[in-house]
Amino acid sequence: MSFRLIAFDLDGTLLDDSKELTAENLGALREAAEHGVVLVPATGRIYPAIPEYLKNLSFIRYYILTNGAYVYDSLEDKVIFKGEIPSELALRCIRYMDSLPVIYDCYQDNQGYMSESMYSIAERFFPDQPHMLEMVKRLRKPVPDLYQFLASNGKGVQKLQMFFMEKDMEQRERQLKTFSSVFPELAATSSVKNNIEINSIDAGKGKALMALAELLKIGREETAAFGDGTNDIEMLKAAGCGIAMENASDEVKSAADIITANNNDSGVAKGIKLLLDR
Repeated sequence: MSFRLIAFDLDGTLLDDSKELTAENLGALREAAEHGVVLVPATGRIYPAIPEYLKNLSFIRYYILTNGAYVYDSLEDKVIFKGEIPSELALRCIRYMDSLPVIYDCYQDNQGYMSESMYSIAERFFPDQPHMLEMVKRLRKPVPDLYQFLASNGKGVQKLQMFFMEKDMEQRERQLKTFSSVFPELAATSSVKNNIEINSIDAGKGKALMALAELLKIGREETAAFGDGTNDIEMLKAAGCGIAMENASDEVKSAADIITANNNDSGVAKGIKLLLDR
């Protein structure tokens, strides 16, 4: 076959709305692995947030994490690509987010952090997203004040993230369009309906995918990628074949070469079958 590396987003792509891996998707991953394909989760999550059932798959070694801020080799337990937000820039961004009707967090050293005051009201931002609320509560460590926490340790962050209430969706859309004009060193994307994810422009799933492919001596034309969110657009464009989910927005679909079924209908499995048959 012509494809040697397939990357896939998790939420809204490989996983269904219950955050589960369907039997059809699992079977397609196994079949691709048997063909010698390198299979790479490419997600906005940190490594501790990867479901254990994926970590336990022996044929998955590499992970594109926090929207490409890290590429992680789980076999050798090392980071092989990094694109973090410097401390001073992260602090300026936090002061900017303080002016918005949001709660926010950050990922640093593969740990999520959130100010205690925001952690305590997270339920208000996920009234109809129990899986997201559970993940936020489980993966963020509350600290007295996130700004002071980051200022005191002086380290860069992998990703900043803010969440909006339903009534503030117009503000979210404005911020997605204008954020990079305020902070040209940063990229603002989204992976779920009420968030904005902020990464260094030196990160990005597409850059991370190409860095990993180069390391593995795999040509761009031998790569494929699946995604559904705006944080996947760069990766869909970078890959030799970009595949958007049916549940993706028109903006994401326009960046893809192929549209597959939605995430609740094992769209990744159906797309992998197309790739294997090429």
